[in-house]
Amino acid sequence: MKRLHIHVGVENIEEATRFYSALFGAQPVKTKADYAKWLLDDPRVNFAVSTRANKKGVDHLGIQVDDNSELDELRGRIQMQG
Repeated sequence: MKRLHIHVGVENIEEATRFYSALFGAQPVKTKADYAKWLLDDPRVNFAVSTRANKKGVDHLGIQVDDNSELDELRGRIQMQG
């Protein structure tokens, strides 16, 4: 099962956690002093915020997979497109 991953750098983790918890209607599944992560089903996303990033805003994007066969499938699609 694939899930989009988004990591956003924020200035204030407490404020960002409150904001995104309200936006998503859910509490984070993992929190640390400088980090919070939500695993959402609608939209299907692994969304994380932290003060660790070198910049504020979108730090990186990715695709999360459950096993290597899904990763191999994605690699095959990319390779077919050159």
